[in-house]
Amino acid sequence: MLTPTQIAAFHEHGYVIVPGLLSADETRMLSEIARQDESLLSRMTSRKDAQGAATKLSLDNSLGDDIYSAIVRSERLVRSMEALLGGEVYHYHHKVSAKQPFEGGAWEWHQDYGYWYRNGCLFPYMASCYIAIDPATRENGCMQLIAGSHLMGRVDHGKSGDQTGADMERVNAALERLPLIYAEMDAGDGLFFHCNTLHRSDQNRSSHPRWGLICCYNAARNDPYKPGPHPNYTPLSIVPDTEILKAGARQLAEIAARV
Repeated sequence: MLTPTQIAAFHEHGYVIVPGLLSADETRMLSEIARQDESLLSRMTSRKDAQGAATKLSLDNSLGDDIYSAIVRSERLVRSMEALLGGEVYHYHHKVSAKQPFEGGAWEWHQDYGYWYRNGCLFPYMASCYIAIDPATRENGCMQLIAGSHLMGRVDHGKSGDQTGADMERVNAALERLPLIYAEMDAGDGLFFHCNTLHRSDQNRSSHPRWGLICCYNAARNDPYKPGPHPNYTPLSIVPDTEILKAGARQLAEIAARV
């Protein structure tokens, strides 16, 4: 559960970094599973940036009996999101982003609500938690955020490569007035950020991968008014934090049995 200071920082700046959100054991297990998970790897798609470099992404709208779902459902994350969004939340989707060494593409400046808005979500009562599977540094393309930009409201978005990017006239004006933050993180750290916070990342120009699990939530009271690419509201079955290691152990056993 987040502290009052962390909650206040989120509302003021549009983000908050929580060191050690996952334990060392949970982080190691998540990393080991993600890199061996044939189902996840086979479903990864490439998203090109404006220069043509690609980042791989695997997205899931449903929850299962795996370590990713256990993290999404964990009391640690759900209670924190409830505190940030002011009430009950549900799983909107989750995804694994994989920036490979020397080739992982950039993410253009955008707000998540820039496109979630079009999915029938009337209000920006939405947020995500990026969990670093690998250390995130400037060299391997860590996330960049414009602190306080969530208070600007939704910015117009258009196509940029295979991605949806924010109106750069507004972005550049925001960069002249608001701090640019490089969210450098250790493996296991968590970055909670508001759906209207402008963010991007550079290409991975290092010899180190930059993988992350992104857990996205919508407020129950913000149930989309029309069907979209992500789920409408269903109650979220919350599990104890101890289920993360248990689910991971089951998944590793399944992987070993297939080898």
